[in-house]
Amino acid sequence: MSGNFSDLIVSTGGVSSVPESVHPMANLLDVSAEQLLDAFRDSQRADFSAIIGDMDKPGSALHQVFAEMAERVGADNPFHRTALFRPGALAALFLDLHDHVMSHPVWRHPFFVRVFQGDIDLAGLKRFATAYFNQIKNTRQCVALAIGRFHGLMDLPYGVLNERVSEITQVSLAQLVADEYGVGSHSVEDYPDLGHLFRSRTHIVMYRHLFDGLGIAADDQDVPMLWGVADNVLTQRLVAGDPAFTPLEALASVGLGMEWGVPEFFSLLLGGMIRVARRDNLPLTARHLEVFIAHVRYDVLHAVSVMLVTSLYMRDDGDAAVVKNACNTLMAGRYAMMGDVYAHVFGESCPSLSEIGLEDRYKLTDRRIEAALVKARQNVAPKNVERGDDYRTRSDVPFIFR
Repeated sequence: MSGNFSDLIVSTGGVSSVPESVHPMANLLDVSAEQLLDAFRDSQRADFSAIIGDMDKPGSALHQVFAEMAERVGADNPFHRTALFRPGALAALFLDLHDHVMSHPVWRHPFFVRVFQGDIDLAGLKRFATAYFNQIKNTRQCVALAIGRFHGLMDLPYGVLNERVSEITQVSLAQLVADEYGVGSHSVEDYPDLGHLFRSRTHIVMYRHLFDGLGIAADDQDVPMLWGVADNVLTQRLVAGDPAFTPLEALASVGLGMEWGVPEFFSLLLGGMIRVARRDNLPLTARHLEVFIAHVRYDVLHAVSVMLVTSLYMRDDGDAAVVKNACNTLMAGRYAMMGDVYAHVFGESCPSLSEIGLEDRYKLTDRRIEAALVKARQNVAPKNVERGDDYRTRSDVPFIFR
């Protein structure tokens, strides 16, 4: 079956490039993984700076949202002392947290780099696609768990603004969930009939298009989770929803720790699959790779949105440290997961976090996730995890530093 690259690669004057409808970087296939990471770091900084500038414009809708809230309370209300209203504070907070997240080695994991270089074949792509599908299936539920952490009974310091602060946090997270499920609607008139609602183009539906392109039959698409994938799914669910972790940690985990790096590593996967499709004449089209294309575009907006509401729950450097620790937990779990995926796909191991000279600021020594994860494993359905009975009794946490 011949490949069809008309919507993945275009040639002009003998020079091949990736169309803007597929990826914002036309030279995606001509840069290194490090150059790609640097490009996303720069673009996300620029996006956030533009939004900060918009907040400073009295006529903008974003400015009015927070100005109207500020007008409802006196000058002694701590809402006026949030980073939103202190000159330069929000930008400084963003740059600090953004650098912390994007400098973590998970975004340069050997699996992503190897795939981006095209060092994978069709059989390997199939093994990756089915293994990683289990991660795709479960991520959005973590966001839903986090939404429930923000409610009228939680302790907030803003008096009459407490409900509104909680509500806009819920709205920010709800938009992430709506995009994942493909059910966004802003008026009764736009609401779909149930027949269309239940056919929504969720990210799971979009991901199954990849199976079509790779020739993976329906009966072969849903497989038991690798241990690393199961651990990562549970870790994300625990930080988002377990009472052992605070609402601020939940918010950081589904926002900063989950969203900022996604456009970058999905770009690595997207570029690698385009490269392999061209080399091996695979019948992949933009429709088959839609889930990767969509994540590159949407997750930047998601990350900025959640960053804004996260700032409303941060008072000092201590809270910044809490956010960084939550992000470290998520990133450590993802790194371990991709190590298992690497072994599953390539039949060989790659260095773990403990073997790569990880900076001290990223070393995870928090025992809460260790105890919570070991307990959560005991409740999984054995058939949903490879060697499920053994997994349920596993007592070590490979990404914890002792």
